Amino acid sequence: MRRLSPRKRAQRIRWVQYAVLVAAVVILIAVADLRQIQKVFFRGDLIVDTLTQGLGRALFNTVIYALGAFVLGLVLGTILALMRLSSVGPYRWIATVYIEFFRGLPTIIVLLAFGLLPLAFPGLEIPFGIYGTVWSALGIVAAAYMAETIRAGIQAVPKGQVEAARSLGMPAGAATRKIVLPQAFRIVTPPLTNELILVVKDSSLAYIIGLSATSFDLTKYGRDLANTNANLTPLVIAGLCYLIITLPLTFVVRRMEAKSARAR
Repeated sequence: MRRLSPRKRAQRIRWVQYAVLVAAVVILIAVADLRQIQKVFFRGDLIVDTLTQGLGRALFNTVIYALGAFVLGLVLGTILALMRLSSVGPYRWIATVYIEFFRGLPTIIVLLAFGLLPLAFPGLEIPFGIYGTVWSALGIVAAAYMAETIRAGIQAVPKGQVEAARSLGMPAGAATRKIVLPQAFRIVTPPLTNELILVVKDSSLAYIIGLSATSFDLTKYGRDLANTNANLTPLVIAGLCYLIITLPLTFVVRRMEAKSARAR
């Protein structure tokens, strides 16, 4: 019997996999109660109510929460990355402890802690109210992850460029600002975009600190409507809104990674 070439064997394996997938989908459709699925997850009147009762505001709040936290995390993460690479021991120790501590804590605990700060410190007011609280909590956690990403980008910049700048009389701080950081951020832009996607999803935990109707994020908005109507349609709509935010970012990351791979 004639043996198949590796290419033919791979093609047959792929066709078998496709056939199994199609069979699984057909069986799933055959056994599913489509009417019940539509009733529980895609009820027409609740779709209209979800879209018209405040979804736009919830979507806006989610974007604002994520962007504010990302900006704070980026600034703080850059400082931590520079501290982690510093020749001054205490700076490295502080940055290391911070990064390991907040990378190890669940984001929901940090949010809850910030929400309860006014109880621990009577009279304390975080600037910008609930927005400032969410930005601070999410940004502090995001900074711990971004710091490691930025540190890797800084270390990827050839040291010869810094040495050349120093040999021309440029101070170390100026060389870092004008030469190292611009190149480092160009290198780590794709992973930082991934961090933004994670911050967007982490913003769904903001409900834990108690949000008013005007500060609802998508998850809180969908959850309240789902509980009121005993139906999951509002949560499905909220989930689709998250996809509307994150999928374009994912596409951008892939394009940047592909462009970077071609450049190499």
